[in-house]
Amino acid sequence: MHKTVQDSLDIAIGLKRKFYTFGEADIVICPPFTALSKVGDEISDSSIMLGAQDVYWEEEGAFTGEVSPKMLKDVRVRYVIIGHSERRILFGETDETVNKKVKIALKYGMIPIMCVGEKLEERDNGTTYEILEKQLTRGLKDLTKDDISRLIIAYEPVWAIGTGRTATPHQAEEAHKFIRNFIEKHFEKEVSMKARIQYGGSVKPDNIARLMAEEDIDGALVGGASLDVNTFVQIVENSIL
Repeated sequence: MHKTVQDSLDIAIGLKRKFYTFGEADIVICPPFTALSKVGDEISDSSIMLGAQDVYWEEEGAFTGEVSPKMLKDVRVRYVIIGHSERRILFGETDETVNKKVKIALKYGMIPIMCVGEKLEERDNGTTYEILEKQLTRGLKDLTKDDISRLIIAYEPVWAIGTGRTATPHQAEEAHKFIRNFIEKHFEKEVSMKARIQYGGSVKPDNIARLMAEEDIDGALVGGASLDVNTFVQIVENSIL
């Protein structure tokens, strides 16, 4: 919950100047709902793509305060973050509602960025993989191999979000490898090899290169560091070194 419409436009314009035609990585920005339309207009002729921070699982109806997939498609949203830890912890998002949102996003041709990750106490008591397996099993329930090929999974250890603590590249790689193995087990190896798995959790210009050097880390879900144009530009540039 950052940035007014003008603030969001300023960031979009700054990124567009730097990455107007950029083919070395996919760049997606997810401004608040109020700024989606204006930012979408601004970046429509560039290589930068538009994402939303959430979506509701119904197409329309008496759901005051929610935003439907139809509304997001209307402003050219291509990606949508689903199940972010803040949505889970602060607003009661469950694996079941995550699953509903993933399905509706896919139905509308958007690419879900489905977030999974453990809390500090779960990491400390050794249940990280148990938590990830539960979140993946429920979040991906009833999806097909084709569905899996069209989504992104973001591993975001809750204890590393906004805390300044970052999972070491080795810790992140272990979790990403577990997720890739889960996809291979429940879908097939070819699907798992093509799956895009991102890391999220205090990503910064000085740690992105080490993270991206790991075999199973395909990208980053950037939070606080994306609020400053220069910092975000450095993250993108350092990710492709």
